[in-house]
Amino acid sequence: MSGLRIREMRLADCDRVAEIRVGGWRSAYQGLIPQSYLDGLSVEEDAERRRAHLSQGDAGVVNLVAEDAGGELVGWACHGPYREGEVLTPDAELYAIYVHPLHGGQGAGRALLARSVAGCSAAGHGRVLLWVLKGNDRARRFYERAGFRADGAEEPFEVDGVAVPEVRYARTLPR
Repeated sequence: MSGLRIREMRLADCDRVAEIRVGGWRSAYQGLIPQSYLDGLSVEEDAERRRAHLSQGDAGVVNLVAEDAGGELVGWACHGPYREGEVLTPDAELYAIYVHPLHGGQGAGRALLARSVAGCSAAGHGRVLLWVLKGNDRARRFYERAGFRADGAEEPFEVDGVAVPEVRYARTLPR
């Protein structure tokens, strides 16, 4: 995608980021997560959560957006310290990355991931970790092409009473 720009997210971006996130869930997780849950996702509620998180300024959490040449937001990523339960570790975590379904495969996801990885490295983290649904083959290939590898850790994620297993991926960062 030529003319793509990655920048930090602003409060004014929350509504569009919520559209991207909810659309991303509905597209990427169809058949992996109960449809009743996906149908119940609310862009408005998600936008309010994004505004609250951004306003609170969580320490070390970075929200990025991808903007196309026309200024339309087409993707969002969020990274920060890795959470081991309630404890933050020296590693970084990619909490989320979503590209609007109509803009997938055009480079926004790769650009967001590259900027997140670079930011984590610049912040002094030794590794970036992330969790991905075990059955999300497309996302797993995306991360593997970017140098991430499953590290053997798995954990259950429950959605509407259905177990949806996640696997952890890791990538070592240059020092």
